[in-house]
Order: sequence, then structure tokens, then C-alpha cells
Amino acid sequence: MKISEQWLREWVNPNNTTEALADQLTMAGLEIDAITTVAAEFSGVVVGEVIAIEPHPDADKLKVTQVNIHPVGSQSAESPQPALQIVCGAPNVTLGMKVAVATVGATLPTSDGKGFKIKKSKLRGVESQGMLCGASEIDLPDTMDGLLELPKDAPIGANIRDYLGLDAKILDVSITPNRGDCLSVLGLAREIAVINNLPAMPAAKTSMVVAPELIASAPSVTVTASSGCPRYLAQPVFDINRSIATPKWMQQALLQSGQRLHNFLVDVTNYVLLELGQPLHAFDADKISGSIVVREAVAGEQLQLLNEQTVTLTGDELVIADDNGILALAGIMGGMRSRVTDATTNIVLESAFFAPLAIAGRARRFGLHTDASQRFERGVDFELPNTALARAVTLIVDITEAQAGQITRVEALEYLPPRQPIVLPLQKVKDVIGIDIAPARIVEILTKLDIDVVESATDKNENDSEENDSENNSAIKQSRSQSQSGSKHHPYLTCLAPSHRFDLDIAEDLIEEIARIYGYDNIPNTLPNLGVDMRYDDSADLTQGLKLTLVDAGYMEAISFSFSDEKIERLLDDPKLGNVLSLANPISADLAVMRRTLLSSLLPCVQYNLNRQQSRVRFFETGLSFVGATVSELVQTPSLALVVTGEVYPEQAYSNRPMDFYDLKRDVQQLLPATLRDAALTYERCELAFLHPGQSANMVSAGETLGWLGQLHPSVAQSLDLPTTWVAQLSLEPLIALYRMGHEIQTPSKFPQVRRDIAILVDANIPRQALSATISQAGGDLLQQHWLFDVYQGAHIPPGSRSLAFALIWQDLTHTLADEVVNNQMQAVIKALQSQHGAQLRDS
Repeated sequence: MKISEQWLREWVNPNNTTEALADQLTMAGLEIDAITTVAAEFSGVVVGEVIAIEPHPDADKLKVTQVNIHPVGSQSAESPQPALQIVCGAPNVTLGMKVAVATVGATLPTSDGKGFKIKKSKLRGVESQGMLCGASEIDLPDTMDGLLELPKDAPIGANIRDYLGLDAKILDVSITPNRGDCLSVLGLAREIAVINNLPAMPAAKTSMVVAPELIASAPSVTVTASSGCPRYLAQPVFDINRSIATPKWMQQALLQSGQRLHNFLVDVTNYVLLELGQPLHAFDADKISGSIVVREAVAGEQLQLLNEQTVTLTGDELVIADDNGILALAGIMGGMRSRVTDATTNIVLESAFFAPLAIAGRARRFGLHTDASQRFERGVDFELPNTALARAVTLIVDITEAQAGQITRVEALEYLPPRQPIVLPLQKVKDVIGIDIAPARIVEILTKLDIDVVESATDKNENDSEENDSENNSAIKQSRSQSQSGSKHHPYLTCLAPSHRFDLDIAEDLIEEIARIYGYDNIPNTLPNLGVDMRYDDSADLTQGLKLTLVDAGYMEAISFSFSDEKIERLLDDPKLGNVLSLANPISADLAVMRRTLLSSLLPCVQYNLNRQQSRVRFFETGLSFVGATVSELVQTPSLALVVTGEVYPEQAYSNRPMDFYDLKRDVQQLLPATLRDAALTYERCELAFLHPGQSANMVSAGETLGWLGQLHPSVAQSLDLPTTWVAQLSLEPLIALYRMGHEIQTPSKFPQVRRDIAILVDANIPRQALSATISQAGGDLLQQHWLFDVYQGAHIPPGSRSLAFALIWQDLTHTLADEVVNNQMQAVIKALQSQHGAQLRDS
């Protein structure tokens, strides 16, 4: 926001320089982006009066003017100073007109900063001794085609920079979204007064608003959207003298604040907007048909705005309407039908409080950004409409001798923002800021910020305080009780924020106010007292090791959103996965839910690559999977997922083959610690609906499921237009836990191993893992390892049975094993297999 320093100092004038004032505001959280002047640097331009006009002898569109730039009384009869002859092509040049004159030698501003020097010249054979300037020639906004017309009382010969105040400083203030109360001279003046410990000048300025005498006429207003517009004021003003131009002091205030000049009525509403921060709108009263109605739009309604843009409304916008349709887009921009023109003499002034949620996003929907929408979206003081309306009507009546009608006020107080008490434990102020600030100083700061300190107490006399509280203070009691856990036996303050400080909700907000007014520079630099936990979390390192293992196996890492397509989630649906969480405001339709498995993110990556002639795809990703229908139920699980399609090896001269289950199993098992014994890992049938029932398994270690792997179900792959696809997902936490188990590294034994082979005949339905578990248990502590090395079904084997051959290795670390010991352990294994699985020992 750009604001005139001169205007600001009319409200509150600390004894400091422009730069010091800017530094104060910046340190108070209102950063000054730039300090500029109203117009760029130029020289040699003065006020002149056109005293004669003649047509150019050789150009129909040019005129030869005589311009006096010498002040009255500066010429003597003996040596009169001649007028300047200047050739001009502006269509609005008239006799007696006061204009800005660039004399010979003057330098006018240019966009490149080099400047343009005025020289004596000839235009179509006629000498020209300068230049008559339009607004743009002296770096002001153009409001008309032609010359800048100055007021009749402009002093001839005066430096135009001095007369128009073009050297005045403009402060470009960066207002954060939570400080909408500072989007005005009033708001900034309040801050400056507090920072400099000056009297409350804003109160003195607003007290000058005096309600004018009223005539018995009031507009009819109905508000049907009370939640979006809980306060609406409308007041008519009649018989406005439109021959009166905007006063020079108002023009300067607007120009020095970066505003364009329009007509008097629009300039007044802009002036009050910048002065007090309350957006106003003026309707042409003669163009309003029937009653004014504040309502929600009907989907499909259209409105031509003041910028001549026609918008089609969707139905959730707030509009101002009459019997013939929409007059304005509430809180954003007025409509062309009821606009104020130079001929308007009767108006209805609107001053309202629109709820931020009723305005937010609507302007951007139509590509608009207005001063009104900027303020209403951030929040405007709900107590301000009456003051701002009185200020605007007073200006119009005083300047144009118009007549003001009665105010129509429609209010729904229950929808106005509530002022909730805020409990501030004084100990918390010290804990957050880090220094002791005297309680009296804290109360002084809060009071100067218009924050009411309604109670000061300590917990030890709380019971007495409770007894004295009335029912009207129930909100205060509730707020205090909620803060007791953090303020035991410490004094606290209970505060009420002013209506313009809607950003103050919690104790931390008040502490921020105390710190910035106390002065950040006044807070000493101290090293923080941190309790450092020196324990090392190796999760990131172990996860990185798993990634490198997969990269060595030919996989590439994918990084994707945690959001997924709801269609893919339905394809990968299974009750065992849990519920899916839908997003309230998805960034796109294909990222509308949270993924329950990382496959939801990886499978689209596979599709993308296959569509670009990449037939062999190997991806992995680490990230979170999300399960739960609501945020409160949500469970986030760190996971690692793999997806593979195509052949086992890259294209090469040697033979190749398609990927199968055992290739995937090998890749997954490479992720396990090398010290993990084979017996500690088992595979169980996986029942997930989106996996192939015959080629999928759960990985289990010590009774805990690490994850699953297998082939993507053919029906799912077909729906996604994928070939045979292999997938796996592991939970990272139990996988990393295996690396942290601290497996003991043993020195290899000096003594020989003893191997025994065993061939058994068992039912074909008995899983190999069940037999291995029995062998491990019965083989004793000296059994180092065993493995299956032969499977046979065929001749000499009964139907429904199969022959399995296992190798068993025994070894002792301290001595050579005797045959008797090994034979006893071998017999124990055979008996266990016979008793538990009905195995028969084969002789050959």
C-alpha cells in the first residue's frame, strides 16, 4: 500500500526523519518496501496562463498560444517581460486556462531515467519557446486526453513541483495478511503513536466527524444474506453541486498516495477508504429501482462491472441488487448501471461490513483485485462503517452544500465477529520473549494498542475471583480455566482485543504485540539454552543403504505425490488395507485421495514410461502410506515399494527371459540384513485382492509381517493397460529394526563341519517352510544351517506325495563333533518329521 507521509504526519507527527519513521514501521512488522516521491525528478516546469490562442498557419491540428509565466507584480512598466509563444496540439487548450509549462532548458522525466531537455524549436515554421504539459509529461497519471488543467487559483510562475507537492514522500508499506487494520492512514497512525509514545492522534482526528443535518428521506434496504453481511448502512445525499471540483488538498492526498483522480464523488470515497480503511460505494440514486437488497447471487446472473467487464455469477457471490437486478458485486466492484457520472446529483452511499469468507476468492475468480476486495478479504473493523459513512457524507455536504438523508441501518449482531477474552500468563511472556518485562509496562503496551485489560489476578486468589464473577463473565472464566495448566501460581492478564484487531486470538498473539512494541532491538542477544539429545538416529542412513541396494540391482528411485487417483485406489482396493482418506480441496481431479499403498503412485509412472517405448521398467519409492477415513483416524506408515515389468536383464547379446516371482523375491531379500538367519524369515500366502493369488506372499519375521510381494493381479494390470507386472511393499520400521537387532558376529570355527543329507516322502500339500521349521527346532543349537536341494514327483512316488531332500550342517566352535552327537541329532530330526508331518524316510 502506498501512503503519503505528509498525510500520515497530519495525524501523528513524531520528531524524526522519513528514514527513521520507515525504520520504525519496519521493525514493528510493517515493512517499508520503498520511499519515493510523487513524481520522478524533473525541473524547469512552472504554472502558466494561456492568454492568447491563434490557429497555426500551416497545420490544422496545431495552435499557437501565448502563455504568461510571470507572477502578478513581477513586471515593471519600463521593462515588461513578454509572454512565451508555444505551439500546442492538445485539443483541450482554452483561453485563460492554467497549465504546466516546461520552459526552454527544462528537463522532463523519461522511462529510462535520462530525462528529456526542452529546447527552443520551430514547428511547421513557427517558433515554440517551450512545451505545455499533460499529466504524463510530469510523471502523473493521465485522467484526460490533453493538457493537465490546473485550478483557476493556481499562482502564475510557481514551481509546479512545489504547487502540486510532487516532492512529497510516498511510503510503500508491505502489509502482511493478518494486519488489514493497517491498510489506512488511521491504522498506520495508531501504530506510529504507540511506537513513539505519542498521544492518540487518530481519536482526535475521527472526533472531527460531525453528522450533518438530515432531511426525512431514507432508502429501503433488505438484507437476506445476514451471515455474509451482518451490518449494512445506506444514506442518501441530494442536490450535490457537481460544478465544484475535488479540492486541491484532497487531490494532493490522493495523488501522493498513488491514486488516480476521477470525479469528486469517487474521489471522496477513495479518500475515506485511504483515511479510515473502510471501503465505501456510491450509487446513483436516480438509477436505483425500488429497494436495495443484499443477497446471494443466482447462478447464471450477469453483471457489467465498472471496468466494463461482464461477469457471469456462480451463485455463491454476495451482491447488491434492486428490483431490476444486480447493482454491484458486494465488497469488490460496482456495476455500470448504477455508476456515478459527472452528471450525478443524487447518490446513495453504502458503508457495510462484509464477512471475509463471503468475499475471499470471489474477486480472483473474475480476475479482479480491487482496494475494496483486498480489505474485506483480510477483514475490516466491523465498528467502522458508521464512522466512515459520517465522514464521507460530511465531506460531500460541506464541500458541495448538498443535503443528507436519513441513514438506513440493517444489522444482525449475532453474525458480527465475537470478541473473546484472551488469557495471558505473565510467565509465558518471559518464556517466549526471553526477558523480564515489568507487568506495568506490559499493561501499558496493551492499553496503548487499544486492548482492554479487563482483569489481573493470580491463581492463588482464583476462588475469590470466581465468586465475584457474574454470568456475563462466563466466557472470561472459561478462557481462564483453559489456561490454568500453563499458569499455576503465576499472575496473568485477561484481555479483550479491539474490534479492528481481528488477528488477536491467543496468548502468543499478544506476546508478539508486546515484543514488537517493546522493540526487537531492545531484546538482548542471548544463546538459547537447548537440551541436546546426543543419541544418534540411524533411520535415514539405513534407509539410504536400502536405496543404494536397489540401485545396485538396477532400480531407479521415483519421487511422487502422496496424493493419488481415486480410480487407481478403487482398483487396488482390499478391506485389509483399510479406509481411504478423500481430500477436501484436491489440487486436481486425479490427485483427490491419499494413497494407501505406494503402488498408487508408482503404477502411473510405469504407464508413463511404457507409453514412451520403455519396455523394461524398474522403480522403487520410499514414502508414507495413509490409511483412515478421517484425519483423526489417519495412520501413516513409512514404506518402501518396488514395481517391475519387462525382462530380467537389460537388452544384451545373451539370452534373456521375462521377470518371474523368484527374481522379485531375490531382489526383495537383498534388502534384508546379511546376518539374518534363513530360519528367521518365512513366507505365507498373501490374500490381497489386487495380487495374483498363486504368485504372491507375505514376508514374516519373528511373527511380524514385513510386507508383501507378488504379481499384480491380471485383471488390475489389464485395467491399467499394463503387461505382467511385479510389485512389492515393505514397512520400513520393522525392516530397519532387523538391522538394529545387533546380530553377533562370530569367528569362523577352526573345526570341521559335518554334513548329513536326508530324503523324506511327505504329503505334497505340506509347505516346505513347515518342514524347515521342524528341522531347525529338532536339530539343536549345533545345527548351523540347512537347505532343500531336491524335489521329486513321478515314478515310484505315490500320488499326492513328493520326495524332498535336505542338506543339514552341524558344527561346534570349540571342538570336533563326534559321530555319536551328530547321529543323535539326526535321529531327533527324523522323529520330529515323522511325528509332526507323517514323513517317511527314503532309503534311496
